[in-house]
Amino acid sequence: MKRRVFLKKSISFSGLAAVGVSLTSETSCACMTATSKIKIGQIGTGHPHAYKMGTLRRLTDLFEVVGVADDDPEQRKKNKNKGVYKDLPWLSTEELLAIPGLQAVTVETEEHHTLPVALRCVQAGKHVHIDKPAGESLAEFKQVLDIAKAKNLTVQVGYMFRNNPAIQFCFKAVKDGLLGRIYDVDSAMNRPDEPSYRNFIKTHRGGTPFIFACHMIDLTVTMMGAPEKIHPFLRKTRTDDVIDNSLTVFEYPNGGIATIRTSINEAEGFQHRYLTVRGTKGMITIRPLETIDDMSGGTLYLTLAEASGKFIKGDQIVEMPPFKGRYEDQLIEFANVVNGKIQNPYPYEHEYLVQKCLLKACEMEP
Repeated sequence: MKRRVFLKKSISFSGLAAVGVSLTSETSCACMTATSKIKIGQIGTGHPHAYKMGTLRRLTDLFEVVGVADDDPEQRKKNKNKGVYKDLPWLSTEELLAIPGLQAVTVETEEHHTLPVALRCVQAGKHVHIDKPAGESLAEFKQVLDIAKAKNLTVQVGYMFRNNPAIQFCFKAVKDGLLGRIYDVDSAMNRPDEPSYRNFIKTHRGGTPFIFACHMIDLTVTMMGAPEKIHPFLRKTRTDDVIDNSLTVFEYPNGGIATIRTSINEAEGFQHRYLTVRGTKGMITIRPLETIDDMSGGTLYLTLAEASGKFIKGDQIVEMPPFKGRYEDQLIEFANVVNGKIQNPYPYEHEYLVQKCLLKACEMEP
């Protein structure tokens, strides 16, 4: 349907409440009450999303950022003058973990080095936010989760779409039955071609799906649970030995299927990232998933077989609340879990399942 027709049938996000679908403190980060600040530091600066330190530092009611550590001299030299780290103490990992009262650490190393650092943090009794994906070894990640669980520590993996308002709407619509029985999830997370990024992907034996499919696997597992079978299709479209094009197919009971496409060859690929969820009563498409430039959090198209509450039969756009950026709500959620205000909506078992599915999709685990 053409966009102008959809716009005539748009409806506010608040309309979801009319059919009993609403965000709660279990999945949203709305609850913020007076509490002592969480003393937190960052280890590593090499992850492409380490810039979230800027968001962390803006949440001054929740966090006291005590410093940043990077034991890699090249990364330290490369990143120490970036604005997000301005005026922060630069420490060794040992020095950071020894700061009195330190409660939590964000792990922002390059993906290859995530798990040894995360393991060291939980062994030291610290809550951890681990940037995605959760390393290259399922056994090592399980060790991190097991220790964290034994010590009642929070583990949050930094999948940036979890707290996107459009994704939150979709999760609740699925959970509360607005779409009926879900039988198909289709998604794509691509980006344009760029020589330096190809070189970056080449350093990961899981290739493009290791970096990108992880996000869509997280969303798919949240809505559909564990697949019965996983079929990876990893392709190299050029002679530089880079896995730059992939399709992952999940098989579910009762005929359910999920497909995840990733590529680093797509023109304007950032704007074409999408998620489509189909059920027996309707479907949701979010496309694009986010548009950072104009601070919008994705456009959500809803189709229903029959009217439900404020939603009409047929096609409509559901307007989302203002987008606050990729990480603000996620870090608020992290603080609320650490402070015991909410249960972690993504428990240890979920994080393990996502990582298990990802490594199978990348042919990195038997």
